[in-house]
Amino acid sequence: MNAAAPPRRLEAITPSQDLDSVLAAARGCRACEARLPLGPRPVLQAGYTSRLLVVGQAPGVRVHKSGIPWDDPSGERLRNWTGLCENRFYDARHVAIIPMGFCYPGRGQGGDLPPRRECADLWLDGLLARLPHVELTLLIGLYAQRHFLGRRRKASLTETVKAWREFAPDFIPLPHPSARNTPWFQRNPWFEQELLPALRQRVGLLKLDGVTA
Repeated sequence: MNAAAPPRRLEAITPSQDLDSVLAAARGCRACEARLPLGPRPVLQAGYTSRLLVVGQAPGVRVHKSGIPWDDPSGERLRNWTGLCENRFYDARHVAIIPMGFCYPGRGQGGDLPPRRECADLWLDGLLARLPHVELTLLIGLYAQRHFLGRRRKASLTETVKAWREFAPDFIPLPHPSARNTPWFQRNPWFEQELLPALRQRVGLLKLDGVTA
């Protein structure tokens, strides 16, 4: 069997392109169209002045339908974790939201399929290079942690999250805030007792209210 050809952009990102131009191109990406059960609808937000970057897995069906990142109960829990209200969370001047996969990947036996790799391969570096003010990145779930932490990542997600202090001040690894992870939260009370207060404090230190356009 021949190896699949690497994904290609319709147009390459050039050094002269600004963030808005790259965002528009990413939102128009159709690289995986034939493999997406609901078709392409890249969902992401970012602004040049964003200080907080949220990197999750991939949109679910509800987010695919609305086109709004984290527009579901998991997002409500995530906002509670960070202490950010909806208005602040969805203000791209303050918060960039760039998942590992931009489109809903489809459903597998145990839940949604993993994020497709094409998004990171085609767009992630170009977007990150145009976010010079990011001070803190939240790595939500295994795929984000694997990509950003590399060999620094521990043997399991639980161990990685428990070692969150090792990745400060740039990163905070988190589990996915899905209700499916309720048993995990119950087995790991340190997450709510130790990590979440530190997370809210770290987000507060970003002073997002002081960002100007």
